[in-house]
Amino acid sequence: MSNVSQLSSDATSGLQLLVLSNGHGEDAIAVTILQELQQQANPPDIFALPLVGEGLAYQKLNIPLIGSVRIMPSGGFVYMDSRQLVRDVRGGLVQLTLQQIKAMRRWVRYHKKLGNKVAILAVGDIVPLLFATFSGANYAFVGTAKSEYYVRDEVGLLPRKSKATRWENFSGSIYHPWERWLMSRRRCQAVFPRDALTTEILQQWSIPAFDLGNPMMDGLEPTFSSPKFYSADAQQQEIARPLVVTLLPGSRPPEAYKNWEVIMTAVSALLASFQERDSILHTSGSVVFLGAIAPNLDNDILCQTLQSQGWQPHSESPIPLADTNALIFNQRNAYLLLTQQAYNDCLHWGDVAIAMAGTATEQFVGLGKPAIAIPGNGPQYTPAFAEAQSRLLGASLIVVDQPAKVAQVMRSLFKNPDTLQIISENGLRRMGKPGAARRIADCLQERLG
Repeated sequence: MSNVSQLSSDATSGLQLLVLSNGHGEDAIAVTILQELQQQANPPDIFALPLVGEGLAYQKLNIPLIGSVRIMPSGGFVYMDSRQLVRDVRGGLVQLTLQQIKAMRRWVRYHKKLGNKVAILAVGDIVPLLFATFSGANYAFVGTAKSEYYVRDEVGLLPRKSKATRWENFSGSIYHPWERWLMSRRRCQAVFPRDALTTEILQQWSIPAFDLGNPMMDGLEPTFSSPKFYSADAQQQEIARPLVVTLLPGSRPPEAYKNWEVIMTAVSALLASFQERDSILHTSGSVVFLGAIAPNLDNDILCQTLQSQGWQPHSESPIPLADTNALIFNQRNAYLLLTQQAYNDCLHWGDVAIAMAGTATEQFVGLGKPAIAIPGNGPQYTPAFAEAQSRLLGASLIVVDQPAKVAQVMRSLFKNPDTLQIISENGLRRMGKPGAARRIADCLQERLG
């Protein structure tokens, strides 16, 4: 506790905020909100306890961690596979959880003893929410894991294939009664669901739910300015522009490397389809593939797959990217770029995505664009995960069982502008407008501070 004491010795009256999160994506969402909190006129003193992983996102903001952190074998995907849970238990999950509970309670008691106002921000699912509930402090919850869209849309409940799946909604909400109980406690000051539909359902119970948007859509601004389609030569510019396909293999090795091989099989089939019949491409006849590659992945491994499928190094990029180190390849009238620094540009340039990712797929769809998903072997992007994600994202995500089927789906999409318009509106509705982190930070200051 000495680190906490030293860091907090000067704090006697301001709000002390402890953030709990359980995964890499949850850490990133939490940090987006915390950055906005730090810009407030009277920001809280912020501490973090990442329940899964090392909490690198917090460390980059110099937010002190109050307890033990450790990477578990599952990488945080225990809910998808019971075997992953067994591996985590063997890897020390129970001991780690007990240590984290003790650290949280010790932190709360310490600051209350100093006379400070104390609050918890839980980001993720029921695990950090449980921690917060039994911390003894007021708390707020950002629910990233669940959405009513998994079981219903604006019209009504979705048809499901098995009786077992109806368990997800047995009590009238994707959030089960025990989860709603945790959110309706007196000390729960605010709940921030993913979307308006989930907020509307939760408000039927005594839950202080606020529809402020999804922080996943914040911080995605591109480095280039959006094209002005009202200009005199806009139509000509659109005709001359190549089709841009964004490739999203995920971020966790070694799964991402296997996903990349699957995606490149789809790309090869796509190029072959373009040559066999009238192309779905723009009049320019060219196509650009943008590989949005996580910084922790090894480009050399990805390049081996490219070169085995006939891609040759190229010197000039067909489109501007905010990455001078991007690797450029060429094959006939197609180009492929690998970038580890221009993620936002990849999302905004893309007309369509071939996706085997979690957060990245949702962000792409949230920009109003279609994504085609190919289930892999996991541990994350499995057939079960892809099926659930397709319910979450509705018409915006099309799941195929074979890479070769991507071409057929893409051809169908671009022949139906009405479908593309429906997809655009659907994605924006399900993922929300940018600015959620600022709105949530303002609400946290009001409710907790």
